[in-house]
Amino acid sequence: MSAETETIDERQIHEATKDVIDRLADFDNEARRRVFRRALGFFELDIAPSATPSRHPQSDRAPMQQESTNGGTQHFGDRAELPPKEFMFQKQPRTDIERIACLAYYLTHYRDTRHFKTIDLSRLNTDAAQIKFSNTAFAVVNATNAGLLVAADKGAKQLSAIGELYVEALPDRAKAKEVLASARIRRPRKSKSNGESK
Repeated sequence: MSAETETIDERQIHEATKDVIDRLADFDNEARRRVFRRALGFFELDIAPSATPSRHPQSDRAPMQQESTNGGTQHFGDRAELPPKEFMFQKQPRTDIERIACLAYYLTHYRDTRHFKTIDLSRLNTDAAQIKFSNTAFAVVNATNAGLLVAADKGAKQLSAIGELYVEALPDRAKAKEVLASARIRRPRKSKSNGESK
């Protein structure tokens, strides 16, 4: 009975994997990474390296290989191995707002902490060997006003979709600015305010 269930599960896994591969076949690798990251975040999963050898040794070119997390390629399991200091070095935040967004991104994707408070960001900032914030709470407010963070439950914050794309664009600031420009909320124009009344 359990063997039969296991066979059914493997078949379902195979079909689901095939569906994902077919769906993402036309995407570039960066778009695929974004899809995988968001899916993993939604299901609160972190794929750890497996002891099972890869069935596809050249899987770094494949759009999705479930067994490829144990190879030398950069997949989601590798994220847990990146120390916060190295992550911040890669992103090179220049302002307090950028630093808060990067710390929030690290908490979300590397420590499975989607909802966090100011103290969590402050502690991670210390772990990452960053310069101490003059006022962490103020930096969090500014990052929220910039749209990089949004409110969560019980006074906590979470990384916004804009914030996620912004951090992924860093250290390319031109690309990061494009993210903010394209995601800016368009307020309705008050075009009928010239004394015209309905």
